[in-house]
Amino acid sequence: MRIRRTAAALAAALGLLTAAPAAATTSALAPVVPSAAPLTDGGGPICWFGACYDYVSGRQQTDAAGASIRMLQSAPTLKSGDKDAHSLQELAVQSADRKSTVEVGWTVDLGLNGDLLPHLFVYHWVDGKESCYNGCGFVQVSPIYTAGMALRPGDAARYAIRNLGGDWWIFYDQHAVGYFPGSLWNGTYTRTQVITAFGEVAHGTGLTCESMGDGRFGSAPGSGWIRDFRLLDSADDARLTVTSTSPALYDAGRVTPTSFHLGGPGTGPC
Repeated sequence: MRIRRTAAALAAALGLLTAAPAAATTSALAPVVPSAAPLTDGGGPICWFGACYDYVSGRQQTDAAGASIRMLQSAPTLKSGDKDAHSLQELAVQSADRKSTVEVGWTVDLGLNGDLLPHLFVYHWVDGKESCYNGCGFVQVSPIYTAGMALRPGDAARYAIRNLGGDWWIFYDQHAVGYFPGSLWNGTYTRTQVITAFGEVAHGTGLTCESMGDGRFGSAPGSGWIRDFRLLDSADDARLTVTSTSPALYDAGRVTPTSFHLGGPGTGPC
């Protein structure tokens, strides 16, 4: 069984600004990528339904047609044979109420991908309802750059999400991968007001042994990074607020308004 998260858990986490959530009630579960990291600084992992999530995230609230970032692709380590855990980096754009979301990034997830390479992924939420990785309405356009494809660790690429003609288009390294049709939201979601770029580790409630990025702390030389954050069709300048849920395990370094390094080893090898 994969680590799972409910829409109720997501909504609570997205609304969390200063402290960890209270215990959750039971609910039906479905496999998802959390839509955006909570802005929690040093409050510890966000734990729900037998799984915990740690984040190093940069966020901006503004009005835009989308955003883009450049990310280093890595191969973070997971517990041997663990099909429940994952480690990822992503860009997410959300509506003001944070119920509608479009995501793109790379993930290392044995249960999802069947290997420990980083893979391109896309995901979306409609009115707080979860969907599925790399499908559930996503229209693949490129015959070469495909949702779910394996990526090479150590390479860097630009990831972008932009609303064009009412549809949410996904770009990988300047190439159009495909789009989520605006009809999925009945045409009501055409601009983003919350933009988050982040690293995320999903793990069990015991040892946090999964690494983030290349396993080096974001404050250390040679660590993973997110940089060149850009807003698309916005009146505001790009300016990220960067936080970490568990800075003793995963932290940020070399922070600027448009970039930060991130990563960490967790508690070390399991």
